[in-house]
Amino acid sequence: MRRVVLWVVRCGLVAALCCGCAGGDRDDGRAPGAPTGVTAQAGSATSVHVMWNAVAADPAVSAYEVYRGSEKVREVPGSAHMLDVVRLSPSTTYVFTVRARDGDGRLGPHSREVRATTPAAASADRSPPTAPGAVTGRTAGSRAVQLSWTASTDDREVVSYDVYQGGVRIHSVGGGQTATVVTGLRPGASYAFTVRARDAADNVSPAGAAVRLSTAPGDDRGPGTAPVDFRASAHLDDGSYYLDLSWVPPRVDGVVTEYQIQLDGRPATSLVWGGTPPLGRATYSFYVGREEGVAHRVRLRARLPDGTWGAFSAERTVTTAAPR
Repeated sequence: MRRVVLWVVRCGLVAALCCGCAGGDRDDGRAPGAPTGVTAQAGSATSVHVMWNAVAADPAVSAYEVYRGSEKVREVPGSAHMLDVVRLSPSTTYVFTVRARDGDGRLGPHSREVRATTPAAASADRSPPTAPGAVTGRTAGSRAVQLSWTASTDDREVVSYDVYQGGVRIHSVGGGQTATVVTGLRPGASYAFTVRARDAADNVSPAGAAVRLSTAPGDDRGPGTAPVDFRASAHLDDGSYYLDLSWVPPRVDGVVTEYQIQLDGRPATSLVWGGTPPLGRATYSFYVGREEGVAHRVRLRARLPDGTWGAFSAERTVTTAAPR
């Protein structure tokens, strides 16, 4: 077991073995943990869009505090996982962190620092970008939808795209992105989404055509929230067998920093990236015993940025065997 822990530390992961555990969502009255998946993206020359993953806590998180450097700039309800920080200076780099506070008033630690640089101000720019075109979408289970659109044009540059649910802006992505996955929706509900483009001068385009989607009934997370291209194999090291896993993270809004591995139908290991998780294929290896010829069924799922668990990956069967 010592070898596994050392491997995890070198890869920037924290692994908690929990064979037979119920899921590990309670924190036994401790202060909430630091928010993970914190990102900052310039929305214009004077604003930055900060996002983070929901923190699981007991009692539940009641509020998040967003800091610019050492200064708290705003507090938002526990149901919110994003904030536009405004009245910033153009061509300036800012550092942001986020803290969670639970229903009993306990304040958790700061998240890791993230940086964003606002673009230069566009002098006398009063021309908004064109509306995003060909906005399409599809349901991805009961709690998520996938949206895509064609790029807007601007006389200077499109800095970001804003996604609206009804008349409320729920998310922003960078100007080079033309697709996103919206999570945290209700099962069996109907939604209308629109997309607008924004430039460095904060000129906002007209909305693209509205896309109306209904989430699936029930409580499934949908295949769009599952890790993809999941692979599993086994290797023998000094008389012990290890499972070697690799996968591609699901494409969702925000950053996936936590996974749960299920072994033979039961939760086995939880992985939490302490630093920046890989953007492409992720890998992990863990100990499964010393017995040869044992068949194991393994799959994994991601904790989504809204705090819920996504769908499980495809299940793989791996048998421990001596090298030939």
